[in-house]
Amino acid sequence: MNRAFNATRGEKTFDVINIIIMLLLLSVTLYPFLNVLAISLNDSSDTVRGGIQIWPRQFSLQNYKVIMNYSGLVQGLKVSALRTVVGTLLGLISASMLAFTLSRPDFQARRFVSVFLALTMYFSGGLIPVYILMRDLHMIGTFYVYVLPGMVGAFNVFVIRSFIDGLPYALQESAKLDGANDFTIYWKVILPLCKPALATIALFLAVGQWNSWFDTYLYNGSTQWTTLQYELMKVLQSTQQGGSSMRGGTNDMADLMNQVSPESIKMAITMVVTVPILVVYPFLQRYFVGGMTLGAVKS
Repeated sequence: MNRAFNATRGEKTFDVINIIIMLLLLSVTLYPFLNVLAISLNDSSDTVRGGIQIWPRQFSLQNYKVIMNYSGLVQGLKVSALRTVVGTLLGLISASMLAFTLSRPDFQARRFVSVFLALTMYFSGGLIPVYILMRDLHMIGTFYVYVLPGMVGAFNVFVIRSFIDGLPYALQESAKLDGANDFTIYWKVILPLCKPALATIALFLAVGQWNSWFDTYLYNGSTQWTTLQYELMKVLQSTQQGGSSMRGGTNDMADLMNQVSPESIKMAITMVVTVPILVVYPFLQRYFVGGMTLGAVKS
């Protein structure tokens, strides 16, 4: 505390400049979000005039009313939540198990498998072959097409393997001397120590699953397994067509759609799909901090 009061002139100048830079970065980061929120809460007829900054001129919930009255929204929300949870769990388990296997020096094929995984990051069969594969596997029109094809991600495997490589191998040797088998070592020794890496990958997987809509467009566009993002995309298209194409739309709905602008609906949709991820992030942030701390003390 004495050092804070006895800081030199140069240190005080550095602190002031540092605070100013951080405030500028905070403003640049926060302004777009506040602008989107303000437009989504502003009356659509007034939004067309432009000039809205971070506060709505004419407060209105009409844009959200249009979205919430859409009959496909609830089902899409359920499917999106389900694929996010299931896809994230399956992705974490498969990536961490493969990463643990590749981190073992006694695994003879580790180099071959690592090269094979790396190639998948640079080469792909293309859209049409993948669609034909999904069709031949009878996954089109099913929920499995969301979670099975992307269970093993090469990038996720390499991130977790790098983290495991930084852990003392003596931990695994000690557990083996105590009679633990490979699965016990993986489940009770490695996974608890990999929480920072797993939290990072979990966020990547969850955001990817939550925001995905193109796979729904390709495989499940006309089934019960449509996602929230796909349904909201249809809402946005409907605003440009006067609401006539909305499933379950009535005359009142069509009139309501004619009263909103595509820009206002777009901003409201952005808020609807962003808020759930913002709610989840604080629960994972502490693991990011733990991972940075652990990485800072590694030799």
